[in-house]
Amino acid sequence: MWGLIPAAGREPRIQPLAFSNELLPIGSRLEQGAVQPRAASEHLVERMLRAGATRICFVVSPGRSELLEYYGAAIGQASLSYAVQPRPAGLCDAVFRALPLIAPDDLVFVGLPDALWFPEDGLSALVAQALSFLLFPFDRPGRFEAVVTDGHGRVVEIQARRRDAASRWIWGAFKLTGAVLQELYGLWCERGRRDEHIGPLVNEYIARGGVALGVPAGHAYVEVGTVDGYREALRLLSSRTSPQAAGDGERREPAGAPAALRAAGGEAP
Repeated sequence: MWGLIPAAGREPRIQPLAFSNELLPIGSRLEQGAVQPRAASEHLVERMLRAGATRICFVVSPGRSELLEYYGAAIGQASLSYAVQPRPAGLCDAVFRALPLIAPDDLVFVGLPDALWFPEDGLSALVAQALSFLLFPFDRPGRFEAVVTDGHGRVVEIQARRRDAASRWIWGAFKLTGAVLQELYGLWCERGRRDEHIGPLVNEYIARGGVALGVPAGHAYVEVGTVDGYREALRLLSSRTSPQAAGDGERREPAGAPAALRAAGGEAP
């Protein structure tokens, strides 16, 4: 089972930090009795591992080696891979960069690394053999991709960043098979690779008879890419969690962690 993490986006970093949003320190963990900082993207990685992922692929941009330096070749029992998106071209392009690694019968989780969400086991609610989206209630759904479903949980439409969004539920992660990922890729190519967001592509997939499900199992979702979002993520984490020990030998300290992450390790969330 794969966890696919697109981390080559064009979103600006919180300045003047010299590393990407995915490595912002969000909370902490206990490792061999010592408190260590936890990078924002670690929360997503841990949720994927909890849901059964045995392989993780980060999609990165050229020259962004900090994620490779931080995570290395493995985390816990999962092996790590890295695919390169040559230029910023949207989420669809980033996701499909990992397609050569994925077999048709593989199961794949896709999530965004600069977000913090709960519950931690939310991915387990997604349907095994279907394209299914983990949905979260959000007060301002127009900032993201709002998901409209019918009374049976089938996705009717995904509305990309519309102020008049017809749903207060946004997607924060999704699950699909390698075969469906290949089908979406073929459709994306047929449409001239113009889709940057997942929503319009999935809408066309549904229009052609495909089925997508929306699972409203999410409780809270915060994007950490802005100062306000970062502060909100810290408050959310503080209200819900405490430092957790990672078993000896299951999580090594990343050798290349930025200095700011190490400096943040003295305080528990």
